[in-house]
Amino acid sequence: QVQLVESGGGLVQAGGSLRLSCAASGRPLSNNTMGWFRQAPGKEREFVAAISWSGRTTYYSNSVKGRFTMSRDNAKKTVYLQMNSLKTEDTAVYYCAADKVSWSSSNLVSSYNYWGQGTQVTVSS
Repeated sequence: QVQLVESGGGLVQAGGSLRLSCAASGRPLSNNTMGWFRQAPGKEREFVAAISWSGRTTYYSNSVKGRFTMSRDNAKKTVYLQMNSLKTEDTAVYYCAADKVSWSSSNLVSSYNYWGQGTQVTVSS
């Protein structure tokens, strides 16, 4: 079993920045892809970013590309999502996810079995 705990969410004005963290515990995350997803009220959960086990490869949704940066520190079993130039449409609950996922499927909610509880990000105008 893997436990994931997100932190770092909050209220920020449009144009501001936040850094989310996701700390993992439990079994080792060897060869696990990590992903960030988000869910706004009344909408389906959507892909934000993913990072390979090595951290050398990342993948972003078009809506956040160029503004968000995902990174990981395997020694600390933690992944991060640096969010810059935030927009009101980024408001959502953000979830991290982990699993041994094929890279081509790393953007799919159904690919991941391990999820955190989520952290709220609210961007005001």
